[in-house]
Amino acid sequence: MNFPGRFITIEGGEGSGKSTLIAELNRFLTNSGYSVLVTREPGGTVFGEKVRELLLEEKKDLRVGLLAELFLFLASRSQHIEEVIKPALISGRVVLCDRFNDSTIAYQGIARGLGRELVEDQCHLACQGVFPDLTLFLDLDPELGLKRRELAEGKPSEKDRIENAGLFFHESVRKALLFLAEENADRIHVIDASFPKEVVLEKSLRILQPFLKRTS
Repeated sequence: MNFPGRFITIEGGEGSGKSTLIAELNRFLTNSGYSVLVTREPGGTVFGEKVRELLLEEKKDLRVGLLAELFLFLASRSQHIEEVIKPALISGRVVLCDRFNDSTIAYQGIARGLGRELVEDQCHLACQGVFPDLTLFLDLDPELGLKRRELAEGKPSEKDRIENAGLFFHESVRKALLFLAEENADRIHVIDASFPKEVVLEKSLRILQPFLKRTS
């Protein structure tokens, strides 16, 4: 489905710097005259943020099954697309989204073991014909990423349910995202996130600016 706007997703493991990059891209693109919408998954709507709390909250008495986890992510995505992303693209805005289908396929389909084909099929159903035009994947060693998260803002930060899944799980996620990037090299661009944030921004803009000029 073609829209006047452009849908850009930012993918990466825990602590890879997605939020920092999105803030910098938003600032740059806004100053360059683009109308930008920044959003995230799960979340982006009132419903989605409630789902986010449920999915990420770490509670001893709360157990979320694998299929339940998948369908909660997809329920949030479906609402997000219908309420926020699609209207923004129709109006010609550049949408910068923190995570989308690639995360779901990597985390739930591959690392959680639900199966890539099953998860891809459900993602396509939830997306209502709306898919990213370009994806920036911030690649980082999971061990370093988790340490970054622990030291966020100069103090240990509380881990959510996904972060607590363990190093092996996050290594599986990274491998899955790299595999998806290799398969979708025309859309997914891998950026070494171990560099300082200024370098990551520069590398991202080298990809994003020509893309926006070419497709405007």
